[in-house]
Amino acid sequence: MAGVTNAAFRSLCREQGAGISVCEMITSRGLVEGDPTTLDMLVFDPAETVRSVQLYGVDPSYMRRAAEILCGDYGVGHLDLNFGCPVPKVTRKGGGAALPWKRRLLAELLESTVAAATPYGVPVTMKTRKGIDDDHLTFLEAGHIAQESGCAGIALHARTAAQHYSGVADWEAIGQLVDSVDIPVMGNGDIWESSDALRMMAETGCRGVVVGRGCLGRPWLFRDLAAAFSGTNPLPLPTLGEVALMMRRHTELLVHYLGEERGCKEFRKHVSWYLKGFTAGGELRRSLGLIDTLESLDVLLSRLDPTEPFPRAELGSPRGRQGSPRRVALPEGWLRERDDLGIDRAAEMGVSGG
Repeated sequence: MAGVTNAAFRSLCREQGAGISVCEMITSRGLVEGDPTTLDMLVFDPAETVRSVQLYGVDPSYMRRAAEILCGDYGVGHLDLNFGCPVPKVTRKGGGAALPWKRRLLAELLESTVAAATPYGVPVTMKTRKGIDDDHLTFLEAGHIAQESGCAGIALHARTAAQHYSGVADWEAIGQLVDSVDIPVMGNGDIWESSDALRMMAETGCRGVVVGRGCLGRPWLFRDLAAAFSGTNPLPLPTLGEVALMMRRHTELLVHYLGEERGCKEFRKHVSWYLKGFTAGGELRRSLGLIDTLESLDVLLSRLDPTEPFPRAELGSPRGRQGSPRRVALPEGWLRERDDLGIDRAAEMGVSGG
């Protein structure tokens, strides 16, 4: 969720009932070396009772030091280690979803981070994918390594790196992981509606769900999830007028944290997600994608039909990037040896935020 789960969006989701909201991925090396881009991401709302950070790294010493900084200096209360990123610029250097193939290195990274976080009482979880591709699955072994390393839980995005975000998530793999480890397993993949979360938990036995693309342009999904988990009736689907109010609130929060010019620019990418399925014309959508002030946003939002009902045809449909399966970019000879500890330290360069 690079470029999305900043403090503003996390605040919006929390207002809608979200549990723990994890900040954008930051690199351990960027944090330790004081990279300005990385440090700028470590902004938290005062109401975030549990500050949660997704940490990425390939060097155990950097991971240990980064965990100490986050827990000691930033008051972070949860660390989630990202071993699921399928982006070529990450995997071609051995990072992200490619790294669990190197099982000894994965163990050292987890052990170093857990050792640094334990004195602060901070739980460490990890997120991974099924594997590199169907011929190189790693999720069951990674689950055991996470358990033995002292991780408090593991989240499985039930796709391989080769799938990226295409196709259908393999929830059966989540159930296999649940049966294989004793630590809590969280399921991730194709949670588009609150009913999907309930069905995933019933079918797999996972202890919770991780929501990614499903909340793009739909932060009220967390309101629906909270109702589903508590057994109460969900609120009606929002009208376009209510969606417009949510868009306004989202922009307000971005402006609060980033200033008006940058905040409005950051909101532009969310417009198509919020209006997906509604009948707002192309010209209005293009204009909303160019806003530079709250005043201009208000003028354009006033042109939307506030009574238009939510497009029910969009329920259960994928949101955000999907793409198609592709060959995973890997370092030369990456698959030949699983127990070596060597890795290109440049795998961490310039990837804070994804």
